[in-house]
Amino acid sequence: MIELDHLVAGYGACAITPSLCGVVERGSMTAIVGANGCGKSTLLKTLAGELKPVSGALRWPSSRPAIGWLAQRQTLDPHFPLTVQDVVSMGHWPRISLFRGLNRQARAQVAAALERVGMLALANNTIDALSGGQFQRMLFARIWLQHAPLVMLDEPFTGIDEITSQLLMEQIVDMHQQGQTILAVLHDSERVARYFPQTLRLDGDCANWGVTIAQDTGACPA
Repeated sequence: MIELDHLVAGYGACAITPSLCGVVERGSMTAIVGANGCGKSTLLKTLAGELKPVSGALRWPSSRPAIGWLAQRQTLDPHFPLTVQDVVSMGHWPRISLFRGLNRQARAQVAAALERVGMLALANNTIDALSGGQFQRMLFARIWLQHAPLVMLDEPFTGIDEITSQLLMEQIVDMHQQGQTILAVLHDSERVARYFPQTLRLDGDCANWGVTIAQDTGACPA
């Protein structure tokens, strides 16, 4: 799905990751791991198109697919007067006109997404009333509703309790079983070993992606 050709991620001319060569296969489930500051989130943002590569290239087999994106720091203003249902309904926007509204089938799909993450009873609550775990559940419901071919998650379990983490992990596994490609930045080595068949490890002087070793091309401090 994504081919990395000596890709180096960073900011401006400052490289953070080593040079990466490899392929993210369609339908794979990959954890991006490594020490703090090694460029995990920077790499994910580059793959998502939020940042330009410092050098090298990434290629798609045809056009870039739709991406279900969960940032490390959500950009929704929790004080904006949106309900949980409003936010999850945004997952329909690529397919349904914002001005046409949701039909009965779309509303049923929103309800099903909320039920999957245990948030249906809070559908009409405003987002400023949510706990951190509830907020993350809501964002996962929106991603599930998108049915995007590629899902990118940046530290999805940070700051939430273990019960919620396990529930959301089950959603990730389900998305993978449905054929979606998963890329996730994670810190929990036990969870990575248990659930993720592929691992991209970013270290100080090399990147290990399966059997591929790519040497560092020189990096500025993170």
